[in-house]
Amino acid sequence: MAMMIIMAVATMVLLALAFSLVLGWANVKFRVEQDPRIGQVEGVVPGANCGGCGYAGCADFARAVVAGEAPPDGCPVGGADVAHAIAEILGITVDGSAPYRPVVHCAADYDDRLQRCDYRGEPTCFAANVIGGVQGCTYGCLGFGDCVKACDYDAIHVVNGLAVVDYEKCIGCGACERACPRHIISMVPFKTDRIVVVACSNHDSGRQVKEVCKVGCIGCKGCEKAMAGVFTVKDNLAEVDYDKVDKDTDFTPALKKCPMGAMLYVGKPTEKDKADVAGEELPAVVTDQFETTADKADWRG
Repeated sequence: MAMMIIMAVATMVLLALAFSLVLGWANVKFRVEQDPRIGQVEGVVPGANCGGCGYAGCADFARAVVAGEAPPDGCPVGGADVAHAIAEILGITVDGSAPYRPVVHCAADYDDRLQRCDYRGEPTCFAANVIGGVQGCTYGCLGFGDCVKACDYDAIHVVNGLAVVDYEKCIGCGACERACPRHIISMVPFKTDRIVVVACSNHDSGRQVKEVCKVGCIGCKGCEKAMAGVFTVKDNLAEVDYDKVDKDTDFTPALKKCPMGAMLYVGKPTEKDKADVAGEELPAVVTDQFETTADKADWRG
């Protein structure tokens, strides 16, 4: 009996040694060498694993960049600094890269919506969007906070029924954009800390817009005439061509022409903004007052 136990143990030891030798040989024979640049790229990206680049995480993005499947400036969180660091690792050059941040293409809070119903369904934007009839504007922010739940950085909040981005906290991961069932949140290159956006998504006629909203774009083309090329009106809605915008672009002519106040500044406050309100007690999130002149337009963020 003792001899059988000894033989069994010896057999197991010999099998373990044999399997170890085979696995060691296979590890050497079939090993796939990893490009050392992958680890270098992974070391310079922020490590947020937010998915804003289109990949599951920073490691996947690093592999894709080295393989040429993703651009070196594909990390929206890292912005220009990370893009240039990656380019240096790869031995290439990149043009100036602006960080992408979300903008909400709606400026109508509860007070600006002219037609609303007493919705008693599931309190999510996804559910309300499927049901329809929650409010007169079928393009506007529903205000149930799907974007808020999707954000891991507490960078977007619903204020009086309207989603408002806190650009001091936002890292540009794009989670809020993906969560919005009406697709009124888009990622925009911030070439400066403050940019002008068209805060409306309504493609209806001007008359129909005025029936449901106080601050919606009516497609009057005033901005297009004032700043041809930068603004275009397509399907009754103004759009900004951010490729034609830089830090020196003056939006004053377009802002003065907008009769509805559908365009506004969003982003971080400039030093001038801070000086103008230095003596005031500000709320955590500052919202735009929808003035129609450049001198009166506030920032939101």
